[in-house]
Amino acid sequence: MTELIQITDSHCHLDFPDFEGELDQVIDRALAAGVTRMVTICTKLENEPKVRAMAEAYEPVFYAAGIHPMSAEKQPLVTVEQLVGFAAHPKFVGIGETGLDYHYTPDSAEIQKASLPIHIEAARQTGLPLIIHSRDADEDMADILSREYANGAYSCVMHCYTSGPELAKIALDLGFYLSMSGIATFPKSQEVRDIFAAAPVDRILVETDSPYLAPKPYRGKRNEPGYTVHTAQVGAEVFGMDYADFAAQTQANFDRLFWKAAQYKAAA
Repeated sequence: MTELIQITDSHCHLDFPDFEGELDQVIDRALAAGVTRMVTICTKLENEPKVRAMAEAYEPVFYAAGIHPMSAEKQPLVTVEQLVGFAAHPKFVGIGETGLDYHYTPDSAEIQKASLPIHIEAARQTGLPLIIHSRDADEDMADILSREYANGAYSCVMHCYTSGPELAKIALDLGFYLSMSGIATFPKSQEVRDIFAAAPVDRILVETDSPYLAPKPYRGKRNEPGYTVHTAQVGAEVFGMDYADFAAQTQANFDRLFWKAAQYKAAA
C-alpha cells in the first residue's frame, strides 16, 4: 500500500458558518487526503473562544487570531497584550490574520494602518509568524512591513498571495513566506503562478482559505482543507517537482515558520 503523502493547510476558517454541524466529516476528509494539520484563523477576537475550542477538540487543528483588515473599523483595536496573552495556549501558533484591504474596505484604510503594527509587535514579542492579508494595497503594505522590520525583526507569511511581483520581492527579501491558495490553479492566474515560480521553493506554503477559493476541480463550490492537495499539485508543477517532493518541502517550510505547531505534542 502506498504511504499517504502528508501536507498542511496553513490557513482556513473552520469556525465559519459554512462548516456548521459538519466539522467532524470535513476533518476526516482532510486526513483521508493527507492533510494532517490545519491552522484555523480567527478574524474577530469575539470568536477566539470558539476557535480555541476547535483547536482543543481536534488533534490536527491549530489556531491563530487577530483582527482582519476588513473588520478593523467595526472592532475595537486589539492590544499587543491581548495577542501575546493568546500565545500562552499550546495550540496558538500565529498572529493574525491582519493586513490591508483597499479593495473591499478602502474607507477604513487609516484604522487598518493603525491595527497592523500592533499585530507586528505581538509577532515580535512572541516569535510567532505574522499572517498577512493584502489586497490592492501593495505600496502601503511594502512600506509598513519594511519600516517595521527595520525597527525589529519578525517572521511573516503573505497568505493567499495574489499581489504584484514587487511586493513579493520585498517580502521575500525580508525573509518572509508566500502562501499559495486555490487561485493559483485557475486558468487565468498565470501571473500568480509566475510570481511563485520566481520565489525560492523553501519559502512556499499552501493553504485553502476555506470555505473560500476552492481550487480546480471544485471551483465555485465550498472549499475545505482536504482540497489543499489540489493546490499543492499545481504548486509541484510550477516548481517542476514531483508532488511528493514538493509536499515534503512545504512541510519543512511550515515547520520552520510555524515552529510552535511543529513542536506541539499532544498530552498523552
